Amino acid sequence: MIQKRFSQFFSLLLLLWCFVAQAQEKQTFTSFQEAMAGLRPLGGNSGPSNINWIDDGEAYSFTERGENGAQLIKSYNPKKDEQKLIFSTEGLKVPGSEDPFQYVSFQWSDDSKYLLFQTNFRPVWRRSGISDYYYYSIEDKTLDLVAKDAQTAELSPNGKKVGYERGGNLFVFDLAEKQETQLTNDAEDGFYNGRFGWAYEEEFGLAQAWEWSPDSEYIAFWQSDERDVPIFQMTDYQGTHKEWVELPYPQVGDTNPTVRIGVINVSEKSKEWMQVPLAEGYIPRIYWTAEKAKLAVMHLNRAQTHMKLYMADGATGDAKMILEEESDAWIDVFDFFAGIMHYAFFPSDATEFFWISDKDGYAHLYRYNYDGKLQNQVTTGNWEVVYVHAVDSKKKKIYYSSTEDSPLERQLYVINFNGKGKKKLTEQEGRHNIDMAPEATFFIDRYSNVNTPTKVDLRNASGKLVKALEENKEVTEALKNVAFVMPELSSFTNSEGDKIDISIYKPLGFDASQKYPMVLDVYGGPGAQSVYNQWSVSAWHQYLLHNGYVVIQVNNRGGGGYGREFEKIVYKNLGHSEAQDFADAANFIVDKGYVEADKIAIRGHSYGGYMSSFSILNHPNVFKVALVGAPVTDWRLYDSIYAERYMGLEEDNEEGYINSAPTTYAKNLTGHMFIAHSTMDENVHVQNTFQLVKALVDNGKDHDLKIFPPGAHGVAYNYPSYLLLMNNYINYLERYLK
Repeated sequence: MIQKRFSQFFSLLLLLWCFVAQAQEKQTFTSFQEAMAGLRPLGGNSGPSNINWIDDGEAYSFTERGENGAQLIKSYNPKKDEQKLIFSTEGLKVPGSEDPFQYVSFQWSDDSKYLLFQTNFRPVWRRSGISDYYYYSIEDKTLDLVAKDAQTAELSPNGKKVGYERGGNLFVFDLAEKQETQLTNDAEDGFYNGRFGWAYEEEFGLAQAWEWSPDSEYIAFWQSDERDVPIFQMTDYQGTHKEWVELPYPQVGDTNPTVRIGVINVSEKSKEWMQVPLAEGYIPRIYWTAEKAKLAVMHLNRAQTHMKLYMADGATGDAKMILEEESDAWIDVFDFFAGIMHYAFFPSDATEFFWISDKDGYAHLYRYNYDGKLQNQVTTGNWEVVYVHAVDSKKKKIYYSSTEDSPLERQLYVINFNGKGKKKLTEQEGRHNIDMAPEATFFIDRYSNVNTPTKVDLRNASGKLVKALEENKEVTEALKNVAFVMPELSSFTNSEGDKIDISIYKPLGFDASQKYPMVLDVYGGPGAQSVYNQWSVSAWHQYLLHNGYVVIQVNNRGGGGYGREFEKIVYKNLGHSEAQDFADAANFIVDKGYVEADKIAIRGHSYGGYMSSFSILNHPNVFKVALVGAPVTDWRLYDSIYAERYMGLEEDNEEGYINSAPTTYAKNLTGHMFIAHSTMDENVHVQNTFQLVKALVDNGKDHDLKIFPPGAHGVAYNYPSYLLLMNNYINYLERYLK
């Protein structure tokens, strides 16, 4: 009996040794560069690229690279199970030259017979740039230049003209006559037709400041005047005599850009101004409606707490307010973080519209007629509508993604306009990213969860699988060769009694009896969300996990997906609730027994940089190290549209601005702060960092500072500088947490 037990014990040891040996064969990372290279196979494929729905939603186009690097555009018809090659750059030259033709993006004509290519892109700001545009006939295979050095361009819906903005003026090019017509002629420095300045583009999310009408007869446009906006200057200090870049940038309380909406009758070249009073406010959105020449114009007061919707006659300029909504906090018209550009939806074939509002406590859909009368609330419940994918007026159905299953997930639903007949169309748990045909014929579903790499399916409007487009089996195979650590989704109750969702990454070879240093990786800005039930591959996280750190992320108060009360508690008081949640999260993990209470770091960039600096200064007993990238250090230094949206006007909240500034608490630093910033950051100016540095010096507080003279808001500006920045972070953690 003893011999048999010994034999079993020996067999068990042998099995354990084999398992350990097999585990040791998996790749581990001793440098950040190794992690970046070793994790590439785990990202997987996201299915067909650059999806455009064509042929009235019966097919979609996608892009590939040919064997010789040629750019290919192909189409796929689900009903016919037919794939075609539409376009190839192979052997194609730029007209009038021997240069190979290449493009950065393209648009389809509404009849799916022509393409408008954007080429020679030269970036201006985050979304905008100057380009040359070429028109391609699929039938004739002809390629013609239609606009050179234009900032934006778009085919008319009838495919007969191309509109574009160049040099602050609007033009159209008649494709049959091959003739350009200038529509405006009064642009000058700081005064534009059909173009936004930096602040509008950055904070309202659009790069194109004009729109064709559905019948191709009119163009509606923003006229932007920022000649009285204060100028911000920046330089990278290169050369003997530095060159300054000048940027109209309104800070809190400054003179803002003024705008008005014009409508041009293209054939007559006549212009009318929409009679919508601007006062001190903004016009963040315009929408053509289903009625001829009728334009919906959305207005926000400067504090962004009062929305008015006007119906304007594009032919006369007459405008009537049909809807208004007031709030005790800010009103959202789009979601930057989710890539959702619109919260208002005007079907082209029905005289009604939909508006997403959180006025009942959660973001839901409301249905109105053109007089602004509420027809019905379409969705209700303690969850949020986050995205509208298609509005089918013929069947009176609307397709949307929501948090109904969980704030950590996104699932697709369909519901009738009257709020009845709701049906869930996605099944697998996790986060679903939906690309649906506007005609609601088919959709492409990219989905994953923390344990399952991305899968991509083509489905019909009822949710039935048509074709599996990507299984990412290669990722499953690659996981056998890499010591990849997956997160655990968890939650805790913060000190205010709120449930807070977090993700916990435990280090490779985790031993609950050991004590580890920990890094909180944060962003934390209003409406943002850090934790999802989705597949995530981060070289930064995996390097830390392979080298003995616990890493956590937090869905803090102020974030999106959890309802109005959870999100808007931060109004006029940024920083405090978020930092408290980060500190509570850190203490929650410490109480589990495997993290050293005096070896906790917090790292963030942009708003995350603001939060990492604010947190270590307001909770010095919790955080020993802060890695601070491109931080806002006083909201009075940031742009007016963003800062006043969340902090209110300075004259109404001066104390709030002071109390939300990290500089106010510089005297509290007892740990170690590493700050990185670029002097060419046009978004969060390096002035923020220099004011924080001065506050620290004034209080005799040592810190570490790394300035990148080129770069932009990302600080790093090429691969070597990115490696340097990340290794600076790593070395700082090694120095002070181990």
